[in-house]
Amino acid sequence: MTDSKIAKVRLGTDGPEVGAQGLGCMGMSFAYGPTDADEARATLERALELGVTLFDTADAYGQGDNETFLSPFFKAHRDELVVATKFGLSIPPDKPTTRVIRNDAPYIRQAVEASLRRLDVDVIDLYYMHRRDANIPIEETVGVMSELVREGKVKHLGLSEVTGGELRAAQAVHPITAVQSEWSLFSRDIEAGVVPAAAELGVALVPYSPLGRGFLTGSFANADKELTDTDFRRQQPRFTGDNAAVNAALLEPVRAIAEAHGASLGQIALAWVQRQAASYGVPAVPIPGTRRRSRVEENAAATRIVLGDEEMALLEPIASKVAGERYADMSSTSAGRE
Repeated sequence: MTDSKIAKVRLGTDGPEVGAQGLGCMGMSFAYGPTDADEARATLERALELGVTLFDTADAYGQGDNETFLSPFFKAHRDELVVATKFGLSIPPDKPTTRVIRNDAPYIRQAVEASLRRLDVDVIDLYYMHRRDANIPIEETVGVMSELVREGKVKHLGLSEVTGGELRAAQAVHPITAVQSEWSLFSRDIEAGVVPAAAELGVALVPYSPLGRGFLTGSFANADKELTDTDFRRQQPRFTGDNAAVNAALLEPVRAIAEAHGASLGQIALAWVQRQAASYGVPAVPIPGTRRRSRVEENAAATRIVLGDEEMALLEPIASKVAGERYADMSSTSAGRE
């Protein structure tokens, strides 16, 4: 592993310049079972050393605990990194496992103030609408978000899990810097409308779960048998039951290409995202999540792997053969509304 820093990419037309790969921080304190806080902190530092500068969290991750966990790191390196967080998944105090989608103005204003406090920053660099409330016009939601920019509380706006049409409607109200959606060898539904719209409008893509929540790395093959009871992945159809066996078999071409490159499965999955985004002419900064230094080093090294046309052709059929949806309930995803 070389210590040379990864290349840089600009988010959107007028967004910040960031490392070509970001870091999804959710799992450092939420969703994926027990974690080692000291190792997670060391992973944040190592990522920054390698040129990773986009760090992604959300107020819904552990009811704000993830933002609080990241705060000391952000404060220590404020001028070196881009802080990205999200609003839109409200957690009722009496139902901590419930998520209610809210895009109304009072909630947005309440959410941004709470995130600023937990993060202990004066301004959020990139503020996303986490999920879309279809009962509120997106123009109205983005209008409120644009007020936060004018007030100096937020620098740039992002959207997550929106359709191509919703992105266009939002862009007409205020420039959108980035769209965050799941995009990987297993999840390509955004290529139908979102990716072309982003390319047309000059909006960057921030693919989350580019490693299929770890499944594409081969680190587990069946969530029911291998992951702890508190692991979020046990609720996702692709990783359990008969679906898991079908999907594990789909990794064989990934494994063959990895062997040819002397790389890991995860590195090939990340290299695929880079090459696929380039084919659409859209800037993309994937945010693989990890809480271990060895993994962040491995992931960063993937930015230097370029897949050839024949390799891309071998990987092309995988997504169409995947068994199970990426969520048990797809209604709040862009695919559920396209």
